[in-house]
Amino acid sequence: MSMAAGTARPRTTPENLSEDVVSAYRRDGFVHVPGVLSRADAARFADAALAVRHTVRNNHDGTIFTQLLQLWRQDATLRELSLHPDLAAIATRLAGIPLRLWHDQLLIKEPHNGAATEFHQDQPYWPHAGSRHALSAWVALVDVPVERGCMTFIPGSQHLDGLRPQDLSDHADMFAVAPELAWEHRVTVPLRAGDCTFHNSRLAHSATPNFTDDPRIAHVVIYVDADLTLAAGPAHPVTDPFGLSVGDSLPDEHFPRFAEMPGHRP
Repeated sequence: MSMAAGTARPRTTPENLSEDVVSAYRRDGFVHVPGVLSRADAARFADAALAVRHTVRNNHDGTIFTQLLQLWRQDATLRELSLHPDLAAIATRLAGIPLRLWHDQLLIKEPHNGAATEFHQDQPYWPHAGSRHALSAWVALVDVPVERGCMTFIPGSQHLDGLRPQDLSDHADMFAVAPELAWEHRVTVPLRAGDCTFHNSRLAHSATPNFTDDPRIAHVVIYVDADLTLAAGPAHPVTDPFGLSVGDSLPDEHFPRFAEMPGHRP
């Protein structure tokens, strides 16, 4: 029986996550973690994602992808994924600090969408002050080979700080603000359903177009420093509804904290 037909695969848990994986993440700014979800769970979450895509608030349909925000507050099944304790515990191991949820987002690339997600950093889009670390878990809910829109990373680029937001539709924009990255090594990471990558919020990354007949379905959980405060800056749909001011902490009921991993504080 082929793996695609459902052969069991080794799972990665917070307990068997190796120190080599943690070291690789801190060196390169990203890491591939296979089998965080079972294929059965990935399929269950993919079905839930497709079922809610036309009903979720904060839904953005674009040529690059469909983006749905804050599913943990709107769908019980996807809440289970966004608050998944294994994902959070692995993120905490990698970051080495206490974390809270910033937001989740479902990213769907339609069949034959023909549009790449061009190189960019995540951090410049977020109004955060005093953040020691932030990272995203990009969870594949279906198989994501290169042809379906998998991720490419520029290892080590997480050292770049203070850049303006980059245009996800412009292939040259990241390299306009950081020309040295044009010549850096790139790593493309195809994923099986249930695999994920974790990447630093300042790591330059991109995703290929979807050339296949099926949608690419990825669920992203964004973890941030539990102690950050709100910075001045552009509006953001996640914080705008709460009337927060510059310098405020994020309210726990809307940005839940995750349990710390004993013995893994820096």
